[in-house]
Amino acid sequence: MRLRHIEIFHAIYTTGSITNAAKLLNVSQPSVSKVLSHAEIQLGFKLFDRVKGRLIPTKEAEMLFDEVDKIYQQMRSIKNTATNIKKSEFGNISLGITPALGFDVLPNAVAAFHEEHPKVSFNIQAVHNEAVLQALFEHKCDFAVLFSPNPVAGIKTIEFGQSELVVVYPKSKFPHCPKKLSLAELQDYEFIDIGESGPLGDVVWHRILEEHIKLKFPIKVETYFIAARLVARGLGVCVVDRYTAMGNLTDDIGVASFDPAINFPVNGIYLENRGLPKVAESFIPFLKKEIIALGYEEQKS
Repeated sequence: MRLRHIEIFHAIYTTGSITNAAKLLNVSQPSVSKVLSHAEIQLGFKLFDRVKGRLIPTKEAEMLFDEVDKIYQQMRSIKNTATNIKKSEFGNISLGITPALGFDVLPNAVAAFHEEHPKVSFNIQAVHNEAVLQALFEHKCDFAVLFSPNPVAGIKTIEFGQSELVVVYPKSKFPHCPKKLSLAELQDYEFIDIGESGPLGDVVWHRILEEHIKLKFPIKVETYFIAARLVARGLGVCVVDRYTAMGNLTDDIGVASFDPAINFPVNGIYLENRGLPKVAESFIPFLKKEIIALGYEEQKS
């Protein structure tokens, strides 16, 4: 029996007539009769006897139905799964993300998405700019979200928004809690150096060299949030992205934009030849909303 034979046979068997089967399948009665006739010819025996206007299953049909029903249920399961995938109600999102977005942006986005799509699962890993291509090529993630990723052949970019680098300072050193600071205003304070900090670090050093500023770096760390935590203990000032700054805010520290501002793009990247799963595409607006909302101080007020 072909799949269409199974579908028609199951519909007639469970509804008791060609008319009801046609309504159930949203097709014409002649087409149901034609498929039934073809199935009986192919099988070599009758499936139904007509008794007082109703189709009564033959003994052969009763023997066949249990096996047909198993296949029919599997067909329904496949159809439902396909529908759920289309509606992003089912699937897995494999995401690589820069650690700074893990404080507030990602949790907020996942929570909002999960509320609407509770059956979608997530596989999330922290990635850094220098290692992200390997993660994509090894299919460890469907796409990644980074700060200022470099353009690479074969990699497609999703523009999520813009954010800024900020100065995190101890309020004990700046009791007036400034909202903007220049590098010149910081050169008398000890800086916590974030070594090998990727493209954002390069932007800061370019500004330092451009303005001929000399800074003191008694402490060097490799992670933005550690630098922010050291500032909270009064050990100096540091420069981090706003997401990290706001994710580690305490009563003891303040956050100031640069004057003039140092902005950077937040972009998603994925393999051009692989594309994005539909379920991942459906998550992007949730992530973009949070990236934009938390990217600048004025957008929070």
